[in-house]
Amino acid sequence: MLRLTQIKLPLAYVETDIAAAIVRRLVIAPDEIVDYTVFRRGYDARKRSAIVFVFSVDVTVRDEAAVLQRLTRDNHMANIGPTPDMAYRVVAHAPAGLTQRPVVVGTGPCGLLAGLLLAQMGFRPIILERGKAVRERTKDTWGLWREGVLNPESNVQFGEGGAGTFSDGKLYTQIKDPQHYGRKVLNEFVAAGAPEEILFLSKPHIGTFRLVKMVERMRAEIIALGGEVRFGQRVEGLDIVAGAVRGVTLASGEHIATNHVVLAIGHSARDTFERLHAQGVFMEAKSFSIGLRIEHPQTLIDQARFGAAATEVATKDRLGAADYKLVHHCANGRAAYSFCMCPGGQVVASCSEPGQVVTNGMSQYSRAERNANAALVVEVRPEDFPSNDPLAGIAFQRQWEAQAFVAGGGDYRAPAQRVGDFLAGRPSVAVGEVEPSYQPGVRMTDLSSCVPPFVVEALKEAIVAFDKEIKGFAMADALLTGVETRTSSPLRITRDAGCQSVNTRGLFPAGEGAGYAGGILSAAVDGVRVAEAVALAMLKDGA
Repeated sequence: MLRLTQIKLPLAYVETDIAAAIVRRLVIAPDEIVDYTVFRRGYDARKRSAIVFVFSVDVTVRDEAAVLQRLTRDNHMANIGPTPDMAYRVVAHAPAGLTQRPVVVGTGPCGLLAGLLLAQMGFRPIILERGKAVRERTKDTWGLWREGVLNPESNVQFGEGGAGTFSDGKLYTQIKDPQHYGRKVLNEFVAAGAPEEILFLSKPHIGTFRLVKMVERMRAEIIALGGEVRFGQRVEGLDIVAGAVRGVTLASGEHIATNHVVLAIGHSARDTFERLHAQGVFMEAKSFSIGLRIEHPQTLIDQARFGAAATEVATKDRLGAADYKLVHHCANGRAAYSFCMCPGGQVVASCSEPGQVVTNGMSQYSRAERNANAALVVEVRPEDFPSNDPLAGIAFQRQWEAQAFVAGGGDYRAPAQRVGDFLAGRPSVAVGEVEPSYQPGVRMTDLSSCVPPFVVEALKEAIVAFDKEIKGFAMADALLTGVETRTSSPLRITRDAGCQSVNTRGLFPAGEGAGYAGGILSAAVDGVRVAEAVALAMLKDGA
């Protein structure tokens, strides 16, 4: 099979245009095509007047060897090559007389994929989640958004599905993936009910409502394969003997014996980080980013990115809601960039501890809401933290989240400010053209008290710079909401080449919380990687 890349077709293409492009590229007769599938479809919108779709296609032809020989002879091999083998093959199978079971802590994308793969290999994992099952958790999350009532154990951060459940459901990443773990993840998502288009769209997304159903189906599959999923089970600590894990202790006092623990707790399990640090598990502070959410009318972003195509009936649905990715290197030495851009979505309350305000972004599959939103964030480094302690980044986050809580009025409303006022350095007293989407509401104020001064300085410069790339980005009535602090983990639980903690054998730190991922897909990929490491370690240890 051959993979053809950089096949460009107009926005109004029809299916037969793909086959015709294959014929032209390979210089063959139409009946020489046995079959083809679209591997990837994206678009190139750098020229708004000439937007095109860009395809990668896997093609089976009659007498492939002869076709390749002729193309090579005529020097026509540009953007043509063999289709890589992306099929997933398990690295191990549990022995018939399995004497112990691995424990997976956390049911975000990393924990779910780690648990699913361990179950598929026959290791019957026990999966522990401090929060609730996804539908009960959804009710608690709405309790904060609609009524301002926070459940510290069941919210956007804690519960089945992890923080990614209440997001845009983006399924693309820039990580290197030579073993094609990402394909394994996407195939499992499709099997759980995700639309098949996630297998070929260049920037696939699912949306919150579909994620809920997928998570439930993946849990059911784990259980059907002999695994166990337990909710309301907060891990209080590890049983560590001579530098090796021998079990976990739950808040209930129950002890579960195991020599292999996957720690996939997410980046907001601060109390768990503190307990592990107290037990001597090695960890180190790392950089992350903080900033504010910005909202614009989605129509402004569509027009800026797509031009006339944004309103043409024939192509609007094919392009969908426009997104963006922006970076600016500021005069103060910091990089400011857009993060977790949610087309046609809303800004959501994402705190997990009382007395804090934290923002995030979310979209449904349709991306049909009136506003576009994205985090505008600036890198913070360990030297910015209040001490050299590995947990100092958590203290840094808490400081600004508490400031935002106060600035918002102390009732989980978020502090907000119009962009024009932010750039001018004056408080906002009223909302402008852009209506805030944040629930349970906003309080117009001055956001300069909610982030460090160097972040304010960098964002003011970056917003003006971004306006040159997206006309209207710095519109006076665009809305900023604070504060965005949970972009990634503020620490890393260091692990070795076998994915085990460098000083605690049998502990496998994984995913975003451990500092090894930054999104749904990369976290899930790390879950696959760590599950393989656990399986091999268990066989080596005589499980």
